[in-house]
Amino acid sequence: MKPLAEMADAVLRTADGREKTALSRGFAAQWRAARAEGAEPRIGRADPPLHPARPATPELLSPRDVPRRRPGTPEGRIALLHAVAHIELNAVDLHWDIIARFAHVKMPIGYYDDWVKAADEESKHFNLMCDCLEAAGSHYGALPAHAGMWRAAEDTVDDFMGRLAVVPMVLEARGLDVTPGMIEIFKRAKDTGAVDALETIYAEEVHHVAYGSKWFHFLCGRHDLDPTVQFHSLVRQYFHGALKPPFNEEKRAEAGIPPDFYWPLAQNG
Repeated sequence: MKPLAEMADAVLRTADGREKTALSRGFAAQWRAARAEGAEPRIGRADPPLHPARPATPELLSPRDVPRRRPGTPEGRIALLHAVAHIELNAVDLHWDIIARFAHVKMPIGYYDDWVKAADEESKHFNLMCDCLEAAGSHYGALPAHAGMWRAAEDTVDDFMGRLAVVPMVLEARGLDVTPGMIEIFKRAKDTGAVDALETIYAEEVHHVAYGSKWFHFLCGRHDLDPTVQFHSLVRQYFHGALKPPFNEEKRAEAGIPPDFYWPLAQNG
């Protein structure tokens, strides 16, 4: 079995979404099997690319140039599924990148267990969204997508705590806020396949946010830093703009993020 950082690097260098997620899930299964046998596999080191490999489509546009479509229409619902698929594919790479990029930092084995599991689940989520798109007569790559999804990774390429603060604890926490509304859109359309897929994503994303919070607090403890003060400082440094309410306070609390973390950073906060 290859060292984990090398596995992560291989996923990042695979362009096709279905191939990337198949490789991701295969590596995660290898990791799980080794851990189930009581092994502590090698982490190793890697030199991951600054940007992960991507398929030729979708065309990536500035957020302001991505066409807006009404979610009450079939076209609008396809656009919403496509946007979620794009987010999930980026999340696959973000979770493998946090393993490869910061492999030089000594962390407990549980850290790697968590992010391998998260990457595996994000791979499943991407495939669920692709299946929904194909059931609706479309596919991932058929529409343009947001070009800014990787910006948080670029901005925090040398800042481990910054990465944990901005990616799981801000960007993924935002998913907890908006996913219930998306589920309602597909319920109204009686699209049970999309509802089931989004409910799976919603349930599992809570754990990904929780992993971010757990390991952020772990590093704050290691360096004797106040977690709330440190979180505010890093988000102001790396996140572009204010956080947008309404917040899903119940799910954020379940994921280990209390209100005094995010409300002071909110619009008008």
